[in-house]
Amino acid sequence: MMIDLQAVKNTCNASLESKGFCFYKSKNGIKRHLAVDTLGFPFFTHGTKASVSDDAGLIEMLTLNIDYFKSKPLNIPKIILLLDNGYHPEHLTKELEKKYPEIMTKIKFELSEKPSKAEKKA
Repeated sequence: MMIDLQAVKNTCNASLESKGFCFYKSKNGIKRHLAVDTLGFPFFTHGTKASVSDDAGLIEMLTLNIDYFKSKPLNIPKIILLLDNGYHPEHLTKELEKKYPEIMTKIKFELSEKPSKAEKKA
């Protein structure tokens, strides 16, 4: 499963409670958190203020869908969650274990590799 987010401008008629400012992207609006499967189909989605950190948004999204992980049997391979370098797996692990102590027996975080400058140019 791959997880990422997108900071986007909010509509002009949105309430002040629903938007925030993302200083990484310099956008005033919301963040869309999305988990997709290996085929690219949406698995989980969640919307937050743009001021919510990447980690906090991911924790909220996974907590809202914690029943999915609780229902998974222990004898199947772990679900690998591929993250970019904006996330902090140690912090995520600690916070998610507070919500559901056995979650790390069912999931595994993996950071994607940073592309080199040559790879970025290509």
